[in-house]
Amino acid sequence: MACLRNGAGSRGLSARSRYPSMPRYPKGAAAPPMPSAVVELEERAEAARAVLFSVAGMTCSACAASVEKAVKRLPGIHDAAVDVLNNRAQVLFYARYVDEITIREAIEDAGFEAALIESELNRERALTCRMHIKGMTCSSCSSTIESALQGVPGVQKALVAVATEGAEVQYDPKLVTAKQLVEKVGDLGFEAILIATGEDRNKVRLILEGILTDPYMRMVESSLQAVPGVEEISIDPILHGVSVSYRSDVTGPRSFIETIESIEPGHFKATIFPEGERFPQRQQEIKQYRQSFLWSLVFTIPVFLTSMVLMYVPGIKHGLDTKLVNMLCIGQLLRWILSTPVQFIIGRRFYTGSYKALRHGSANMDVLIALGTNAAYFYSVYSVIRSATSHDFEAMDFFETSSMLISFILLGKYLEVLAKGKTSEAIGKLMNLAPEAATLLTYDSEGNVINEKEIDSRLIQKNDVIKVVPGGKVAADGLVVWGQSHVNESMITGEARPVAKRKGDSVIGGTVNENGVLHIQATHVGTESALSQIVSLVESAQMAKAPVQKFADRVSRYFVPLVITLSLCTWLTWLLAGKFDGYLRFWLPPSMDRFELALQFGISVMVIACPCALGLATPTAVMVGTGVGASQGVLIKGGQALESARKVNCIIFDKTGTLTVGKPVVVRTKLFKNLALRDFYDLVAAAEVNSEHPLAKAIVEYARKVRGEEGTHAWPEARDFVSITGHGLKAVVDNKDVLVGNRRLMLDSKIPISTEAEEILKKTEQMARTGILVSVSGELVGIIAISDPLKPSARDVVSILSSMKVRSIMVTGDNWGTANAIAREVGIETVVAEAKPEQKAEKVKELQMSGCIVAMVGDGINDSPALVAADVGMAIGAGTDIAIEAADIVLMKSHLEDVITAIDLSKKTFARIRQNYIWALGYNIIGIPIAAGVLFPSTRIRLPPWIAGAAMAASSVNVVCCSLMLRHYRRPKKLETLEMGEIKVQ
Repeated sequence: MACLRNGAGSRGLSARSRYPSMPRYPKGAAAPPMPSAVVELEERAEAARAVLFSVAGMTCSACAASVEKAVKRLPGIHDAAVDVLNNRAQVLFYARYVDEITIREAIEDAGFEAALIESELNRERALTCRMHIKGMTCSSCSSTIESALQGVPGVQKALVAVATEGAEVQYDPKLVTAKQLVEKVGDLGFEAILIATGEDRNKVRLILEGILTDPYMRMVESSLQAVPGVEEISIDPILHGVSVSYRSDVTGPRSFIETIESIEPGHFKATIFPEGERFPQRQQEIKQYRQSFLWSLVFTIPVFLTSMVLMYVPGIKHGLDTKLVNMLCIGQLLRWILSTPVQFIIGRRFYTGSYKALRHGSANMDVLIALGTNAAYFYSVYSVIRSATSHDFEAMDFFETSSMLISFILLGKYLEVLAKGKTSEAIGKLMNLAPEAATLLTYDSEGNVINEKEIDSRLIQKNDVIKVVPGGKVAADGLVVWGQSHVNESMITGEARPVAKRKGDSVIGGTVNENGVLHIQATHVGTESALSQIVSLVESAQMAKAPVQKFADRVSRYFVPLVITLSLCTWLTWLLAGKFDGYLRFWLPPSMDRFELALQFGISVMVIACPCALGLATPTAVMVGTGVGASQGVLIKGGQALESARKVNCIIFDKTGTLTVGKPVVVRTKLFKNLALRDFYDLVAAAEVNSEHPLAKAIVEYARKVRGEEGTHAWPEARDFVSITGHGLKAVVDNKDVLVGNRRLMLDSKIPISTEAEEILKKTEQMARTGILVSVSGELVGIIAISDPLKPSARDVVSILSSMKVRSIMVTGDNWGTANAIAREVGIETVVAEAKPEQKAEKVKELQMSGCIVAMVGDGINDSPALVAADVGMAIGAGTDIAIEAADIVLMKSHLEDVITAIDLSKKTFARIRQNYIWALGYNIIGIPIAAGVLFPSTRIRLPPWIAGAAMAASSVNVVCCSLMLRHYRRPKKLETLEMGEIKVQ
């Protein structure tokens, strides 16, 4: 998985623009007066730029077509896509021929208003910061923060997730800083903790122990600033910590600790910040809610007992009813005293949350709770004061309503944050793959090991040499510099069998050394490691919102005001009904008048309606779904990819490295001249050793076997080497002209191909093999047949997809003969061969135009345009960085059956989201009328406010627990992985 190191970022046009095809010039457009070959070379060297416009005035697909046509008519436009639903246009262009202003003017000339939203130039210099935000209670809070951040000049994109309590903001550092973004969140009344600024890829936080006076802290700061490679230092005097941003190729955290402790030996002690818990804020929040709930019970239980239990015990009832002042009795005074701390101290968080929300013109769950509990509490205070000043007024207090309501809500929030913590278990499991300690080796000047020292694995720096014993975990990504062993990489790559490792081989942090001792030189540490990149990818995926969540965001925006209105209407309706004798007097519960009955109905409506359940329905399911996907080896980049994957009804497969293993081997050699096989391969390997092509590597590897030698071999010198793209190569070896390539190369070089050779080539292609022709001194001397074995699961995967009503198509750059042979083997009927990268993307668009939801599965650079164009791009994990960057889903284990897992998991996740919405909406649709007293006239059934509060808290917990059921996800029964990677179809 080292391919993830360069960043498996979110899907975008940037990946495609790095490998553009030629721009299309419409008829009549003036192209620059250059020779076509020069133009082609220059345009291939120049990356196309992406720009995004908002387009106002579009009403239908015909409008979108007009905009697209107007843009594509311009010279230098590589591609344009118009989204009429979101009123946006995305254009890929070459700055040599056209600019953003010209494109905007073209859209306006077509009769629409256009405004620049985002330019790739801005996106290239943009940074992404991550924050943890405390105090959010529902999607209304997250929407408020998100809107405020997006309104800050320089912010290009902001995502706020209430489920993860995090924010991810893409911003231009020239216009705004991460600190200003944190302050903006603080101004909204929420507490923001900056996790990463995007400016410092390598940052470490150290905790200091000792006498930490200001002079000493300044001494620490100046000492660290003198360390080469240190870029920025931040001192936290309150927590006695220091944060250091640094260049990992120059220094590291171990150097910082040694520097600090060397200032005054024995005076300071520095340790790396204990981040054993991935989400310390979440643990702190769980602890706070637990403590608040327990303290509320201390006061609420006596209130409950004195109002609902002890009143029926004769002796105690008499004591509680004893009058103190006029009609004020001991029981009422006790309940007032006990409920006050619950209302104003333990329940202070609801006042704070309400104030923050209302101050910024929004309303959240805290507003409903504060209004409901205050109505009950202050009416009770009014009743108690009136009874104390009256000789005949008997008070009916609701102190138990306010205190029990707060207690049940705190219990619900405690259970909710406890459950939400479990949605991130997948990330915790990934982080636990890394060992806690490592053995650092120290060498003398002659390269001999002179010392071994056990250190915290987080203190490993680049170029450190780490010793890994049998059974131990590899502490960092690196290269083997000594020893031989087998390493189990299944937890990262999914490869079931241990992989042999020797000097020069790469290893991945978190994998397990099976046997033998290895000395490994660290090459990627900290956030640069493959494991950290995977974790970062999963975290970003959990932050991203699925399109379906927009529904909840829209509803939550109006939900609280609507509920408050319904509550007031309920109270007023029952009050007027009582005043004008709309119901019989005996309907009233004992010791309750008509006003109090109406007030209870109003409070019940206010507290039973919960926007939290609606807001948590989508993000919790997406969090668990992406986490489960990561544990299954399927990295899904957010809710958009998850939602699109469930709709896929057509899949395009690349051939090499996707349907096939991607490791070509020589399977047959046919010579037409009297030439020793060893001499033949000496000539071929001498030419091919200069090429990076996979087929060339297969030939060189086979040539070594023919010689009976391993490792590097000094082949004869090759002169005048020329690589002919798409055809082969030529060179001069031992004063002989050697050509190695396909049929086209031989024909272009006037090398005659005999009938026998043509027959062998034809049979080779029919057997799904690639035929390589070799000529020496103008004569065809041999054919090399190379086979790239089909993946054992390929045929079964295509069969299962067919049973799922998903059509399979193969699009490859290989020849038609080999492509058709492979297609027959796997059961694919539609084949497109000899396709260039842009032709693959055009095939995707053609299928989309016909109404298909298309997924593209590939692994190479030439697949990246198609991966971006597809509705869902799936990259094979062992593929190239560019393919992984362009894709929406990364199949980390490189198993083809994970395509089915991704589709099935997305369907199961969205089935869970639908259940969550049904529960959340159904709960409110049923609960609000009952709380409003709809059943009371016929059945006398009513919901006291404290029961309504308990039901409200239960709804959020239920939604989260429903999402957590996804943790028990199992792959479809049709898939049973057998040994050697085979699949059995049940």
